[in-house]
Amino acid sequence: MRLIVGLGNPGPRYAETRHNAGFLAVDAYARRHATSFRTGRQGDEARVGTLQLLKPGTFMNLSGAAVQAVATRNGIDPSEILVVHDDLDLPLGRLRIREGGGAGGQKGVRDIIDRLGPNFVRLKIGIDRPPPRWTTENWVLSRFAPDERDLLADVIDAAADAIERIVRDGAEAAANAVNGIDLRPAPEQPAAVEEGEAANAQGEDA
Repeated sequence: MRLIVGLGNPGPRYAETRHNAGFLAVDAYARRHATSFRTGRQGDEARVGTLQLLKPGTFMNLSGAAVQAVATRNGIDPSEILVVHDDLDLPLGRLRIREGGGAGGQKGVRDIIDRLGPNFVRLKIGIDRPPPRWTTENWVLSRFAPDERDLLADVIDAAADAIERIVRDGAEAAANAVNGIDLRPAPEQPAAVEEGEAANAQGEDA
């Protein structure tokens, strides 16, 4: 990888919304490497060694313009680009690494495909489907609920781990390690019935 792109919408109004999961993950990766973002020509930019990090300064559905400009300026092939973004079809707690493919309804990814083709690597961060009576637009622009915060912190940490793996081992090896992970808490099991209580219940039923 030569370019890591986090997708989101710029500005405080959209900070920490579901649609900005890509920003959150790339921020976490930058912090690990003691790197901070600065405003550049195409958005917020940073460097980790030979890697360039980018958070486009355009709104989500125009993300491809910034990615194309940085890739063209630096002679970066689409296969050398990792795009980190939210995904409605995965639950919060799941990640998925994929090379190529379609946009899956993600408008930022669609714009990148339209400008550069599909041959880049994606790290998808699950944000769940909208609840009943929520539109998709309102859902992706909503902030994570207080009871999701602990899980979100684990997810963003795992996403930064996944970026490290992709950079170090390549997308295929990273996918084998990451795609099966589920960070959601296990559902609570009903308390076991004491043997004596079960026997008493059977006696009462007799």
